[in-house]
Amino acid sequence: MAMWSRDIERSLYKLKFMKDKARETSIKTVKELGKPPVDPTPRIDQFLERFFIEPVNMDPSGIVWKFDHLLDVRDLSMKDEVRRIAPEADDSTLNNLENLLEAAMDLNLIYRTVKHYYLFGKRTKSYIIIAQLHMLLPIIMESAAAYEGAIQAFSTGQPIGDGAGPLLANKLLRGKEFKKIEKDMIVGETEIEGRKVYVLKAEGPGGNVGKPGDALTILLNSLNQRPSLVIMVDAALKFEGENTGDVAEGIGAAIGGVGTERFKIEEVAYKYKIPLFAVVIKESLKEAIAPMKKEIYEGVEKAIERVKRIIRENTKEGETVIIAGIGNTIGIAQ
Repeated sequence: MAMWSRDIERSLYKLKFMKDKARETSIKTVKELGKPPVDPTPRIDQFLERFFIEPVNMDPSGIVWKFDHLLDVRDLSMKDEVRRIAPEADDSTLNNLENLLEAAMDLNLIYRTVKHYYLFGKRTKSYIIIAQLHMLLPIIMESAAAYEGAIQAFSTGQPIGDGAGPLLANKLLRGKEFKKIEKDMIVGETEIEGRKVYVLKAEGPGGNVGKPGDALTILLNSLNQRPSLVIMVDAALKFEGENTGDVAEGIGAAIGGVGTERFKIEEVAYKYKIPLFAVVIKESLKEAIAPMKKEIYEGVEKAIERVKRIIRENTKEGETVIIAGIGNTIGIAQ
């Protein structure tokens, strides 16, 4: 018990340092980029204590739309709060600041949770609580280190590993025209080996993931010709021992999150009977939300060739294909 407690206390000191540093970075960045007329510290401290209550799931009927509504409200309220804290920031900077504050908020929550269970286990002299917490420490500290890396990326507007999908879309659309199709989503048209290709991604270069499910639904409803294929490209967590930047392909909707966007994509693909292909670039959790590594950038180049091969082998010339680059587009232009 004494050994476990000492290990937990050391980790708590590290977590406190991380969350305090994240808070200080957030305050400094907001002051530099948002130029608030008053000290934003009290509002930022309130922001770091925000929480989200999931909808009741006892009756699963309709839960997706309840979840989606609450997520919209959460996103809008957080953006409004950041706008009040940083009134001089433009839209891209606002998105980056929101991501920065969310990462600081997650670090704050990790610290508070670990501290709660440690003090509770110590007060009740429950060796089981202390033992379980000690066993989970490696996973907890790895997650905290990942958010610490995210603080650096979001405070400076650097692309992150999760931007692999949007980066692929950006490369395919380079030099092409694009238009806004849905809230925070754009679409552009290009050609790959005689096929008309529509490319979807979140609107950059601010930190943004958009709503790919809504954008895909709007695009499919507006097309006169039914697409032969939808290919989704996203970052994916690798297994231990696998190489960062490796590319894999499969079937289904490659998108993370709570599941609302994946539900919409699967629904509209089923409605129009369109095959869903997935291409993923492998990386760890820490690499996903830290500044993008060279291996991930090179993995995007490999993924482009894999996407072209899928199009070549599963469609004919003259047919239509949709490619969706999924992920956070921070630091990645249109």
